[in-house]
Amino acid sequence: MTDTEFIGIMNTGNEITANSAVHLHMHGLSQRALKITHEMNDSYRTPEELQELMEKLTNQKIRNLGLFPPFYSDCGINIHIGKNVFINAGCKFQDQGGIYIGDDVLIGHNVVLATLNHNLNPAKRGNIIPAPIHIGNRVWIGSGSVILSGVTIGDGAVIAGGAVVNCDVPENCIFGGVPAKFIKEVTL
Repeated sequence: MTDTEFIGIMNTGNEITANSAVHLHMHGLSQRALKITHEMNDSYRTPEELQELMEKLTNQKIRNLGLFPPFYSDCGINIHIGKNVFINAGCKFQDQGGIYIGDDVLIGHNVVLATLNHNLNPAKRGNIIPAPIHIGNRVWIGSGSVILSGVTIGDGAVIAGGAVVNCDVPENCIFGGVPAKFIKEVTL
C-alpha cells in the first residue's frame, strides 16, 4: 500500500478493521512520525530546521511556520498546514483522519487534535473510524483545548483554553467549556 492509497482510504471515513493492511500501514507511518518528531524534540532546532522537519513529516511545502517543540504526531502525512501558522509547545496531532489548518492560525500550548474514534462494540473496539478536522483561517485555539474528530472550526473563531470541542464552530464565534458551547460572537 502506498501513502497516497492510505490517505485516500482514510479520507473516505469508512471504518478501518484492526490488523488490516490499512491498519498495519498506519502503524508503519506512526513509526516514521515518531522518528521525525524525535528529531524535532531531542535538542534545540532553529526555526528553519523545525520548518524543514515539519515539511519532511507532512510531505508538503509549508510557508512561514512557527513551531515551539515538543510536538507530536501519530502519522504526519495527513496534516495540511496553511501559511503563517503558529503551533505552540506540547501539541499532539492524531492526524490519520486528516487535519486541515488554514492561514494565520494560532494553536496554543498542549492542544490535542484527534481525528480517530474506535468502534463502540467491545468485540470490534480495535477498529478505528477516521474523520477530519478542518480549522479555518485566522482561528485561535487556546491552550489545553481538545478538538475531536469530524469538527470544523470556521474562519475567525476562537476556542477558549481548556475547551473540548465535539461540534462544529461557526465563523467568528467564541466557544468554550466541556463540552464546548457558544459563548459570544467575535467583535469585528
